Amino acid sequence: MAINSTPQSSATPVPIRKKRVYKKTLFALYLLLAPTILLLFVFHYIPLYGIIISFKDFSPYKGILGSPWVGFKHFVYFLQDDTFWKVLKNTLIISFYDLAFGFTAPILFALLANEIIHMRFKKIIQTISYLPHFLSWIVVSGVFYQMLSPEAGMVNTLLGWFGIEPIFFMTEPGLFRGIAVFAEIWKNVGWSAILYFAVIAGIDTSLYEAAMMDGASRIRQIWHITLPAMVPMIVLLLLLRLSGIFSVGFDRIFTLQNPLVLDVSDVTSTYIYRIGLVEAQYSLTTAIGLVQSLLGFILLISANRISKKLVGLGLY
Repeated sequence: MAINSTPQSSATPVPIRKKRVYKKTLFALYLLLAPTILLLFVFHYIPLYGIIISFKDFSPYKGILGSPWVGFKHFVYFLQDDTFWKVLKNTLIISFYDLAFGFTAPILFALLANEIIHMRFKKIIQTISYLPHFLSWIVVSGVFYQMLSPEAGMVNTLLGWFGIEPIFFMTEPGLFRGIAVFAEIWKNVGWSAILYFAVIAGIDTSLYEAAMMDGASRIRQIWHITLPAMVPMIVLLLLLRLSGIFSVGFDRIFTLQNPLVLDVSDVTSTYIYRIGLVEAQYSLTTAIGLVQSLLGFILLISANRISKKLVGLGLY
């Protein structure tokens, strides 16, 4: 009885060829990524060596290695300093206002701008909202000082029409934080909303058509279609914002503050500038920056874990 057998090839070249193509593609991608990794390593990881000056009495004349080792002296000093805790309090308050109003403003702006039916008018609004982002904080602070001037400011002129006496807005401690947060919103609301515009543009229009056929109002469509589609981006940006809650932008506060509002406007960034660069206490400011960065990192990791447990979304 004869048994027919088909010869089996010992190796097929197709999988091998695919594997080689895959390796070549992967190598090309890594090669493309290499300059970015190199720049990141040179400008972000090598300078970490300078952290050790927070444990030393650093002197530019002796250098990092030649400066005497003092351990946790500078950490103990600023943790026992009442001025530091007042500065930290100001930082957290302004950061909370930025989070409550500055973070939600781009979301609301994107939702409202999306409801504009006339496409040309919508593009004009979006373009106008982007423009303040490209102005430096020096220019923005000058605009606000001019607008809020008690002599010829536009705001005080309008108040004068109603018989209200001029208000020295920029010298009122109770008004500074509100002005700083409003300036941040005015400058960056349009730019921050770009990512939300991109998310909204990617939503399937058939979902809105189906909702309209079911009789859903515009509010219902926003609540049940638009906002759920924006949740991943909102969570991502919120986590990134939380990591910087212990620091407030130096440029904004420094250009808006003045000696009359220093008690409520002095934040960690301006405090570090004043005692680090002006008073040349390099080791102390490095210690403050190290603790600030560690707290931000811990907060980011914790918020990411909580987010993944609650909504199933995170940075990684």
